[in-house]
Amino acid sequence: MAIQKGKEMTKITCIILILIGGISNAQTLQMYIEEAEAHNPELQAMKLRYTISREKIVEANTLPNTEVSAGFFISEPETRTGAQKARFSIKQMVPWFGTITARENYASALAEVDYLDMIIAQRKLRLSLSQSYYKLYAIERTNQILEKNVALLQTYEKLALTAVEVGNASVVDVLRLQIRRNELEQRKKVLEQDRMAESSLFNHLLNRNEPTEIIMIDSLAILSDSFLGKSGLELHPELEKYDKLFESVTQSELLNLKDAKPNIGFGLDYITVAERDGMVISDNGKDILMPMVSLSIPLFNTKNRSLTEQNELKLDEMEARKASRRNELQTILDAAVHKRQAAKISYETQAQNLKQAKHAEDILLKGYETGSIDFNALLEIQELQLKFQLSQVDAVKNYFMQIATINYLTN
Repeated sequence: MAIQKGKEMTKITCIILILIGGISNAQTLQMYIEEAEAHNPELQAMKLRYTISREKIVEANTLPNTEVSAGFFISEPETRTGAQKARFSIKQMVPWFGTITARENYASALAEVDYLDMIIAQRKLRLSLSQSYYKLYAIERTNQILEKNVALLQTYEKLALTAVEVGNASVVDVLRLQIRRNELEQRKKVLEQDRMAESSLFNHLLNRNEPTEIIMIDSLAILSDSFLGKSGLELHPELEKYDKLFESVTQSELLNLKDAKPNIGFGLDYITVAERDGMVISDNGKDILMPMVSLSIPLFNTKNRSLTEQNELKLDEMEARKASRRNELQTILDAAVHKRQAAKISYETQAQNLKQAKHAEDILLKGYETGSIDFNALLEIQELQLKFQLSQVDAVKNYFMQIATINYLTN
């Protein structure tokens, strides 16, 4: 009973440690994501584009310009009440009923597309930043492993030199250890170049003017599948964008139908009339006020019929594009899920291999006490340990990069 209770406590402790590690990583990475979203120039451009689109909704809620005209008669026409001197006109065209609302709806639909473009850009920025972060983490962890292995080889080298002195090893063993240590030092130098290149990319995503130190999490733990959310593409903005594009084409057709209707104009003419001298008549010199109504009829509406045909084709195109993109995203999602599981399996396998390699190393080191240590076998075990350790780091990197991809597609 006590043993069972101890096992349960150990399991609970492991879960807590996994959660703490995940939360710590989220806090560190979230800090950089917030900075990138606040300063990334591409995302800022997307936000400005969306703001412009919102302003176009206001622009759509306008009437055509009011026409005002004035004219003076060079040859003044005579009427019974006097000569006409000048003419002033004002005219306002009004689109067919509901046309302005249709324009607003169309502009609003286009704004929704720009908004989703902004959300997609935001998601892609998070994905790029997360993947770069995990690459930097892998580089840092790899460097730490190489440093530990260099120190380990130095320890082996001291053992080998001591063994040479007592005749239990040859100088060749020492030289082989030194060569191996030189190879690791070379790998560290190459790794530093990789770190500089990836740090430059990371800082550019943050839009930092000067390269600054990047704070990395101490360690990342492979999460249990029970902590991972369900995968699905139902709410992905790339697919929702096609729905909004479909809506924009629908609104464009409604606007096209309204544009095919007549436009109504209301106006007023005012004509000044001079009084006739030497005559007494009713309304002598009375100015003329003439209200007017006009109608602009689109008799040749081939343009509107063509736009209707184009819109129908665009709707079919949107449906086809959405289906194609959904298949592409589903393929990427399925691959990410499988690669995540493969990374987890690889991590667990390398962990088991490391235990066995460590056990073999302990057995070989015990032989030093009896003067029968095999430095060739020890070097082979060290190389295997390094291989397993680096494979573990690569598995952790791949695991979290796939989670970043899954989050891009499903969250």
